[in-house]
Amino acid sequence: MAEQNIPVYGGQAVIEGVMFGGKKVTVTAIRKKNQEIEYFESPRTQYSWATKLKKIPVVRGIVGLIEASANGAKHLNFATEQYGKEHEEEGGKNEPSRLTMILGVAVVGILSFLFGKLVFTLVPVFLAEGLLGKWVPDGIPQNLAEGVIKIILLLGYISLLARTPLMKRLFQYHGAEHKVINAFEAGVELTVANVQKFSTLHYRCGSSFLIFTVLVGVVVYSFFTYETLWERVLQRIVLLPVVIGLSYEVLQWTNSLRDIPVLRYLGYPGLWLQKITTREPEDHQVEVAIAAFQKMRERDRSFDEGQVASIG
Repeated sequence: MAEQNIPVYGGQAVIEGVMFGGKKVTVTAIRKKNQEIEYFESPRTQYSWATKLKKIPVVRGIVGLIEASANGAKHLNFATEQYGKEHEEEGGKNEPSRLTMILGVAVVGILSFLFGKLVFTLVPVFLAEGLLGKWVPDGIPQNLAEGVIKIILLLGYISLLARTPLMKRLFQYHGAEHKVINAFEAGVELTVANVQKFSTLHYRCGSSFLIFTVLVGVVVYSFFTYETLWERVLQRIVLLPVVIGLSYEVLQWTNSLRDIPVLRYLGYPGLWLQKITTREPEDHQVEVAIAAFQKMRERDRSFDEGQVASIG
């Protein structure tokens, strides 16, 4: 576990690159076709109301998700647009379909996560009720069946995407992002050789958060009863913010316990999912992740020193 005086950073894979968010700035680095690294930077918008709300357990997870969406949307678009432009300049050779690119962003995008979470919350309700309603009684058994269906759909969706060349590379950059964070938290110098020694898995990953929303949902829904299918659907929609908020707390909790024997296994469901959403990166991909991280740290220091009035 990282020492308390070590800053906690978060990152995200984008098409052909990595994005890292600091305290003051968000930086994305992408690898262009000519092998050059291009950067996109933007200040992190700070809202006074959000700062206060992020001190409240459960609520802070929802607020953090909204903030991440606001700060990261431009970066996701930047990477996707740059990728598209380079393929257009090549005459469209081997250009992935627009749908493939959108699905790629959907796996890592916060905005797409919110929509996807709603879909993956409601579809299993109809499947559990329609396919298993005659054999599985209401209450906890139905909630468990609903949770199993969610996991099957989630694993199937991600596994299908992982078969495409674009997504394989995206998952490699995801692995590179985790390796850089793990190396930084271990206090080693961020060189390609050093970073490659670390794991592609991390307890704070959004993939872990995703699987926890399924598990936490099963528990939360078990405290409520319903009479009809539509009452059940409405209940799921109303409770979705609660599930998201509690899942964030579980994610932080399992991260704080990751160095404690036995208790570290509480975070394993999320790590298992990361076996699909991350891949071992190549050296040039790790180089991009290191470049994004170091640029982010550099810009953060510049803001702290009052040397940067505005950027990108």
